[in-house]
Amino acid sequence: MEPSQGSERVYYFPHHSGIMHASAQHKGQESALKVLLIDPKVDLPIDVRSSPSLGLAYLAAVSEQRGDEVRVLDMQVEDTLLRQVVSEFPPDVVGITATTIQIERAWLVARELGQMTEAPIVLGGSHPTVLAAESVQMPGVDAVVRGEGEQTWVELCERLENVGSLHGVAGVTYERDGEIVHNPDRPMMENVDTLPFPAYHLFQMERYSNLQPTLDDVKGPSYPILSSRGCPYRCNYCAQILPRGWRARSPESVVSEWRWLVNDLGAAELGVLDDSFNIDRQRVLDICDRLIAEGLNHVPWIMINGIRANLVDEELLLRMREAGCIRTAFGVESGNQRILDEVIHKQLTLDQVRAAFRAAKAVGMETIGFFIIGLPGETEETMEDTIRFACELDPVVANFSMATPFPGTEMYEQVKQVGRLLVHDWHEFAFFENKAQFETDEMPAELVERKWREAYRRFYLRPHRVARTVLRRRTWLELPRTVRMAWKTVVSS
Repeated sequence: MEPSQGSERVYYFPHHSGIMHASAQHKGQESALKVLLIDPKVDLPIDVRSSPSLGLAYLAAVSEQRGDEVRVLDMQVEDTLLRQVVSEFPPDVVGITATTIQIERAWLVARELGQMTEAPIVLGGSHPTVLAAESVQMPGVDAVVRGEGEQTWVELCERLENVGSLHGVAGVTYERDGEIVHNPDRPMMENVDTLPFPAYHLFQMERYSNLQPTLDDVKGPSYPILSSRGCPYRCNYCAQILPRGWRARSPESVVSEWRWLVNDLGAAELGVLDDSFNIDRQRVLDICDRLIAEGLNHVPWIMINGIRANLVDEELLLRMREAGCIRTAFGVESGNQRILDEVIHKQLTLDQVRAAFRAAKAVGMETIGFFIIGLPGETEETMEDTIRFACELDPVVANFSMATPFPGTEMYEQVKQVGRLLVHDWHEFAFFENKAQFETDEMPAELVERKWREAYRRFYLRPHRVARTVLRRRTWLELPRTVRMAWKTVVSS
C-alpha cells in the first residue's frame, strides 16, 4: 500500500546507527525520489580540463527516466555551499562518485551530509569499486555501488520506494550488524543502446572548459560522448573496474546522440571518451559514414583517451578525418619493446606505433602521445628509450606521466611485492604530480623524477617545438595558463 501524501517513509538501509528515516513527498502519481548526485572537488597540481561527469550524467538520466527529481552538484565548477544545496533540495537519496584522488574528499562530503540529512548516502566510482569495504565503513556512508552503476542504482532506488533492504541487490556493498556484506557482482549490461542519453541539462555547462584547452579555442559548449564501454586488453597500469570485455553501441545509437548534441544542444566540439573506440573497424567506418551523410562533420571532434595504434590504418584515419575528427591520441606508454611486452602487456609493437603516427600525419590529423616514465622493471636505459621514441614520433602534444600504481591494477600488486609505496594518502596518487609514487631498489625515486623532468625538457625545448608553441594562437589566448604549465613541466626541470 502506498503511503499517503506527506507521510514519512522508513528506509531499511544500514547507517551505522541503524534504520534510517527519510521524508519524501509523493507527487500524486508513481512515487518520485529527490535524488542528489555529487561530484566532489579535487585539487590537482596542474590545470586540466573541466568536463561534466559522464557517470553522473547517466545516473541522472536513468533516475529521471524513473520519474525522480534530480539535482547534480559538481563541486569541480560550482561554489554553492553543501548546506545550502541540502536546504533548497532536501534529498531522499544521495549518490557520490569518486576516483582514487577524489575519495578522501568524497568521504568528507559524506560525513558532512550525514550531519545534515538522514537520506541514504551511496558512493560509487572506480575507487569505491575496488576498495568497497574501505568506503562503506566511513562515517555517513550507507552503501557502495560497485562497477557499472545504472542498473544497480535503479534497483536501489526502487528498494527505497518500497521500504526494502539491500539484501540481494547485485553490485552493492553495505554494513549490517557490524559485518560488511558484499552482494554478488552485477552482470554487465548486455545492450548499452538501451541507456538514455546523458542528462546534461542538469549540469551548468557554461562553467566547463573546452575538452583540450591548451590546444583549441572553442566558442560554444563542449560535450563528451561514449560510444562503447570496456576494453578487451589488460594493461598493468589500467584501473579498469569492469570485467574484461568490450561492448559497443550501434552506429545508429551513436549518431542519434551525436545529432542530438549538435542540433539540439548546440555542441561546438565533441570528445569521444571510449577506452577502445576502434576495436571494431567496420563500426568506426559506419559511424563516420553516417556523420558525413548527415552533415554532422562540421563540428570538430577529438579522441580524448586515444585509440589502439595496432588497429588503425590510413583509410580508417582518413574517414575519421573526413567525419570531423581533428585529433587523436595514442597510448604509446614506452619506447622499449621489452617493457611493452613483459611489463605492460600492451600487445603492441613499436613499428605499429610508428605506422599509426605516419598514417595520422598523412591524412592531416593531429596526434597526442601518452608516455609513462618509471614503470616497474624499468632502468635508466628503458626510460631513455621512451624519451627518444617520443621525440622521434613528435606528436603535437606529448604527455609524460610517472607510473602510478592505482589500487585494483596489476601494477599496484607488483609494487606491493617488489617495491615501496612513497605516498600515504589517496590524493597523492595524482599522476600529474612531479614526484614518484613508488620506488624499487633498482629504480630509486630520484632517477624516475629526473628522467620525467628530462623528458619534458628534451621534448619541448627543441627549436622547432618552441617555434610551434610560440606560433600557436592558443598559447597567447591562454598565456597565464601556458606559463604555469611550462614552468611546472619544462622550466623547473
